[in-house]
Amino acid sequence: MTRLINNYALKRIFLIGYMGSGKSSALKQLGKLLSWETYDLDRLFEERYKISVQDFFHKYDETAFRKLESQLLKETVNYENAIIATGGGTPCFYDNMEWMNANGTTIFIKVSPKTAVNRLINSKKKRPLIEGKSEQELLEYVERHYGERMPFYEKAHITVKGENLDAKEILSLITLSYNA
Repeated sequence: MTRLINNYALKRIFLIGYMGSGKSSALKQLGKLLSWETYDLDRLFEERYKISVQDFFHKYDETAFRKLESQLLKETVNYENAIIATGGGTPCFYDNMEWMNANGTTIFIKVSPKTAVNRLINSKKKRPLIEGKSEQELLEYVERHYGERMPFYEKAHITVKGENLDAKEILSLITLSYNA
């Protein structure tokens, strides 16, 4: 059943943000709270192409990845009552951000570069764009890279602080934005 908020149909939610922002955690929390299907775009990619994102980057390149990722993202138009966690770069390529804004509610999970670095250092998930960097190199990279991506992230319908993420707070922000 499509959730109605003030007569607006909310069919899908796209979670965007930098690596380590908490998109995966928010995905799980919101999925439970709404009883909606949850999808991680990187996992969908790995299932479809039978290769990890990291291995794909090593074997091919980012340009090839971004093209396939964009095609996969646009297939989510067929999902209703769905929450989709995107990769950190998804909004920054092709017309992905505009497409997500037109086809769902976009939520930017914003964290400081320092928080992102701390989470990335402690993450079990391998991330090809930061592989082999020292902590200082990682901080410098994240500060620069995050800054480059910020104009895309800031196009989201809703921005939430990712440091102490609460799915109930996200839902109330969605409700407020639809009632505005």
